[in-house]
Amino acid sequence: MNALSNPSASLKTGKGRIAFLGPVGTFSEEAALHYIKGQETRGDSFGAAGERLEPFPSIPAVALAVASGIAEEGVVPIENSLEGSVTYTLDILIQEDRLSIRRELVLPIEHCLLVKPDTRASDIQTVYSHPQALGQCRDFLERCFPKAQLVASLSTVAAVEDMKQSPTPAAAISPRRAAELHSVEILAQGIQDNPSNATRFVILASSDHPLTGRDKTSLCFSFAEDKPGLLYNVMGEFARRNINLAKVESRPTKRSLGQYIFLIDCEGHREDAIVKEAIEAVRGQTSMLKIFGSYPRWREPTTS
Repeated sequence: MNALSNPSASLKTGKGRIAFLGPVGTFSEEAALHYIKGQETRGDSFGAAGERLEPFPSIPAVALAVASGIAEEGVVPIENSLEGSVTYTLDILIQEDRLSIRRELVLPIEHCLLVKPDTRASDIQTVYSHPQALGQCRDFLERCFPKAQLVASLSTVAAVEDMKQSPTPAAAISPRRAAELHSVEILAQGIQDNPSNATRFVILASSDHPLTGRDKTSLCFSFAEDKPGLLYNVMGEFARRNINLAKVESRPTKRSLGQYIFLIDCEGHREDAIVKEAIEAVRGQTSMLKIFGSYPRWREPTTS
């Protein structure tokens, strides 16, 4: 019997296993469950969700699990509608050559304020959460808890454990499910600064996705020197070919002040003739170019 006919044997080797930013109850786990549900809809699922999902304590740990073969895929956040890009994920994509983006999905995010039983709002001196969540609830915290100390946790669910162990009366900004998992109370819900708050997640793997006809390509590049017109000329390669850029941003190279890596999401697959032509033209104008992957553009699931 081979691994494909015996899912449990495959899962032991990492085949079919999906890593996510844990612990259990995070938005990353919810995104991973949505991803598995989508696989089942497409008819390419591999084993039960409970067997396939494995939590890791940080985004770099998820990436390493995939790069080393502990997991076949990994689910990590890459961008939030309120707080922008998740820099940990971007830096990993820039630095790690063994990872590609295979898919993306978008998840609505509702934050709740969790406390130990019988804790009153007036008691709270410390608020724990992941830095992204603290930023997404900035207005709420400034209005309701202006004197509270804000403390970063490894994840929104790890924040609940931090809150429970806090030496001072505390709260945690976490998903609703974390309240059930940890037997704590929801003091407030929907506390994010915008009700349409959403996070884009990417599925990391050893290779990207084959061409589908409705794709997106993510890449980065940098220049050996800084002079007028360099970035303008690169943008022109896409504009002249009528390729839409869905996202453009920059990150420090971390080697020298004033040096940057530019990151682009463009519509189309890297194997599309016109996209391939544009990328090769850009490659000739840059000192470094790396393709993170081509993958299907996210579409909201249709409901009957």
